[in-house]
Amino acid sequence: MKAASRRTDDGRAAAIRRIGDLGREESARSVMFLQAVAGRLGLSATELKCLDLAMRAGPGEPLTAGRLARLTGLTTGAITGVVDRLEAGGFVRRERDPRDRRRVIVRLLPRREAELAPLFSSLGRAMAELCGRYRQKELALIEDFMARTIRVLHEETLRLRPTNGRRKSKVEGRK
Repeated sequence: MKAASRRTDDGRAAAIRRIGDLGREESARSVMFLQAVAGRLGLSATELKCLDLAMRAGPGEPLTAGRLARLTGLTTGAITGVVDRLEAGGFVRRERDPRDRRRVIVRLLPRREAELAPLFSSLGRAMAELCGRYRQKELALIEDFMARTIRVLHEETLRLRPTNGRRKSKVEGRK
């Protein structure tokens, strides 16, 4: 291997390591930020993310407890507890599906939804300012990288989820 080629490979490997390290740091900071926002609302980070999923659910596809369980990977029992707490906090209400009385639709309550925007407004402004530093082509590259990262994370999350509805612990089978 030529020296120039080896340096290029070493530089690429180092850049990939730095991107991985930065990704981990960004993830940790995101979790901490969401926990701080959730704490202001009296919620857990999981409850806040479930609320976010409810906010992003399109009007064409109602958000059921079952769908929320599939989106989050939480069990239906855990989702019941999350929805109970969100309902008790005045963030959502349960409604029976008029077409299928066995299904429960989770609806947002606008009164509490309005409290969320101010908690994210400063971050939104800071991110808009940050994005303003990049040219359109650079933004397209960042967007592509983020979209692909989301797909990889989704696939890896599915890989880790139980296939039979039962979570298996690391120590199971060690006897």
